[in-house]
Amino acid sequence: MTPFVDRMMRAAKLDVHLYEEVEADKRAMGQAMGVVVLSSLAGGIGFMQQGGLMGLAVGTLGSLFGWYVWAFLTYIIGTKLLPEPQTQADHGQLLRTVGFSSAPGCIRVLAILPGVGTLVNFIASGWMLVAMVIAVRQALDYQSTYRAIGVCVIGWIVQAVVVGMLLVLIGDGSEPVLEN
Repeated sequence: MTPFVDRMMRAAKLDVHLYEEVEADKRAMGQAMGVVVLSSLAGGIGFMQQGGLMGLAVGTLGSLFGWYVWAFLTYIIGTKLLPEPQTQADHGQLLRTVGFSSAPGCIRVLAILPGVGTLVNFIASGWMLVAMVIAVRQALDYQSTYRAIGVCVIGWIVQAVVVGMLLVLIGDGSEPVLEN
């Protein structure tokens, strides 16, 4: 198994030590972004069941955008609004850890199978949320898991609202957004 795949598997297994490892490894940014791209592509492939090739594009780009908004909000909320006294993290540390926390999202590729898309996406979302909490707790040196949960949930809710509003604005592709 390659070191990249090993790290992805450890991230999906919620290995706390993996998150500490990638937080400290500045060379892991490319791997972290690779995990995000693979997870987003899996989300896009899963969305093909509903939207074909347009679903692939929208699902992939939407997943990438949603991940970045969530990661950015988590950084702001976790380091500026709700830090603990020992919290010290830069944007890179957080991006590396939360990048790997998207590893469980790779199962979203299974959403392409008829009749299981909603279940697969629900499981993937919950699993990714748990991984994100672990990543945030480690990257921000939180003593409190509850604080990490709060930061992640607040960021996720805001991200979901932003992505939802964008989807409403661009429409689902079946009808024109603007009518004459």
